[in-house]
Amino acid sequence: MIHRPGASRSRRSASTRDSGDGGFETMRSSKTDDDGFETMRRSRADGGDFESSRPASGKDDTTETLTRRSTRGDDFETLGKPKPRGPSLKARAVGYLSRREYARNELARKLQPYAEDASDIDPVLDALEKEGWLSTERFAQSLVHRRAGRQGTARIVQELRQHGVAEDQVAQLRDDLRATEYQRALEVWHKRFSAKPADRNQYAKQARFLAGRGFAHDVIRRLLGDGREDD
Repeated sequence: MIHRPGASRSRRSASTRDSGDGGFETMRSSKTDDDGFETMRRSRADGGDFESSRPASGKDDTTETLTRRSTRGDDFETLGKPKPRGPSLKARAVGYLSRREYARNELARKLQPYAEDASDIDPVLDALEKEGWLSTERFAQSLVHRRAGRQGTARIVQELRQHGVAEDQVAQLRDDLRATEYQRALEVWHKRFSAKPADRNQYAKQARFLAGRGFAHDVIRRLLGDGREDD
């Protein structure tokens, strides 16, 4: 149970009911915090003492965390993890994939906050791959298409590897990108600069710009010259 700093609205009430197992349970509503969560204390005739936190009436009742007071003092033990409600993992994944292509490891990270257990994710991804929803190969091709007009081969290849694309596909895409590297670098350069560098300072500035975008040094030298000209 999380207590946030700040004023809270206190409200105390009590009711007694039969717990169903021969004992009686006294319920006390102690306070409602700034986030609208109401703390309930439940005391049983057999000595059990529980607290739960749930949204106050009028709020969306999505979770309730139950804690038990320890017999040693004021320590509390969490008895149940709140279970999120909403779409299933597969429905969430299909929603993401309907917007754009994802790599398998990227989609797994997106689903992780919604999984009760990490082992629930792989079977969902396996099913999506089998049904054709998920394809890391398609993701790789899509990423290259999005990046090729703005970045050099080195930057794109690095991103492909970070997303877990198979090395044989990375090698093929790298060869394809290298074949168009000079033309792509020239187009990127034209969008930023209006003239070739007139001195070493300008050369260094333009070369850093292209290198930062991931273009190869031999392509940069071919585009800008050797950089030996002085004022």
